[in-house]
Amino acid sequence: MTDTQKPKKNLPKIILALVVLLGGYYGISKYRYATTHEDTDNAQIETYFVPVLPRVSGFVKSVSVHDYEMVKAGTVLVEIDKEEAKLALSEMEVDLDQANIDVTAAKANLTSLQKAIQAQQAQVKTAEYLKNKAERDLSRNGELEKAKAITHQQFVDSKDQVELANIKYFGSIDELNSTKSKLAIQESAVKRAENLVKNKEVKIAQQKLKLNYYTITAPVSGRIGKKSIEPGQFIQVSQPLMTIVDNNTFWVVANFKETQVQKLHAGMEAELTIDAFPKEKMKGKIISISESTGAKTSLLPPDNSSGNFVKVTQRIPVKIEISDLAKYKSMLRAGMSLEVSIPLN
Repeated sequence: MTDTQKPKKNLPKIILALVVLLGGYYGISKYRYATTHEDTDNAQIETYFVPVLPRVSGFVKSVSVHDYEMVKAGTVLVEIDKEEAKLALSEMEVDLDQANIDVTAAKANLTSLQKAIQAQQAQVKTAEYLKNKAERDLSRNGELEKAKAITHQQFVDSKDQVELANIKYFGSIDELNSTKSKLAIQESAVKRAENLVKNKEVKIAQQKLKLNYYTITAPVSGRIGKKSIEPGQFIQVSQPLMTIVDNNTFWVVANFKETQVQKLHAGMEAELTIDAFPKEKMKGKIISISESTGAKTSLLPPDNSSGNFVKVTQRIPVKIEISDLAKYKSMLRAGMSLEVSIPLN
């Protein structure tokens, strides 16, 4: 056998040895990685979805945005026709003016009643003075009659004057008490008129606030989702018009198998790879781990007591914060899939 034939004869053994070495290295690397990491490809980008809901009903006058358009907080999105609401406000303002007039009239009546009471109090004092004078005259005339200084008729006239003075005195007291009893009623009328004014002022303030609701603005900055509103439509209160996807806040929800979360805890670092950008390696950190499985919080959670139980490995959501979010924010979209790896050491 020549020297050139020996290397050819040993070549398959060398290749086999290299394959075994590479396979062994790959297998050991995979084993070491598997024992030091927890991985999942059941993960997606999440963000806040802010619904745009009207607070008043009416016909849509204009829509200022389009599907998937970027908007800033405070941007006008929809205008609802508010002419009818403005007329209602004008009517309320007229009612308020009339209510103020009623307050003025009620206060004038109260003032008039108070002056009448003052006048009647003066009449009572006058009647009391005349009553006392008549009684003094009767007493004096009684002595004069005994002394035959006056006639008996003059004495009788004095008694009549006392009776007449008493009638006027007690009559003026009754009239004063009657007027005083009306005072509380009139004061209540003034209070009621003033409260009516306050009530109408509150309603006007509410109507003015309601007028602001006819202009619907963006509550947050973000991108418009698909809108379901066009000019001319009649919309109801709380009817969904569109959704704004908040593009300032993103996070990852990774659904790990229940057998994987034993060693996971908040604060652990995470390695993130988005399917759409496999060359971009992002970092993250576990914020929290759900207290229940995803199936348990679904619309129709499984009932294992129904008799058709099949054991399925459950998934537990893990919330992960994205590090250096500003750097990757332009490429992130809610719902994008990605792979998550959590180093255990």
